[in-house]
Amino acid sequence: MVLSLHTIKSAKGARHKAKVIGRGNASGHGTYSTRGQKGQKSRSGGRSGLKQKGIKQMILSFPKMRGFKSIHPKPVVLNLNDLDKIAGNIINPKVILENGLVREIRRGVKILGDGEVKRPLTVKDCEVSASAREKIEKAGGHIQ
Repeated sequence: MVLSLHTIKSAKGARHKAKVIGRGNASGHGTYSTRGQKGQKSRSGGRSGLKQKGIKQMILSFPKMRGFKSIHPKPVVLNLNDLDKIAGNIINPKVILENGLVREIRRGVKILGDGEVKRPLTVKDCEVSASAREKIEKAGGHIQ
């Protein structure tokens, strides 16, 4: 059989006839016309125009999304043992970025006290934890 416009047929089950309602009791869909009995949904304009009732119960039935994500950016965190990779004695966000310890600095840098300091460091424009401050000053460095 040659395929042409007048021989094309849609797939089996792709087309079906619409339900004919409200055409008398002999059709099987007369009297109430598949709308049930009385009520707002049985009347014209009622199906989509329903008022939202019981919304509090509906909201309470959904599980809460657990956790919290802050909208405020946090400082980049570095440890003292990461600072050994920097050649100079002056530590600031620009030097940290140039040495490739971080990819980007959104809201400053905070130095934590994990590791040891073997040389005197000068830390500028960085937040420093109490334990890191103690170790830096013990090694002869200072924080500005």
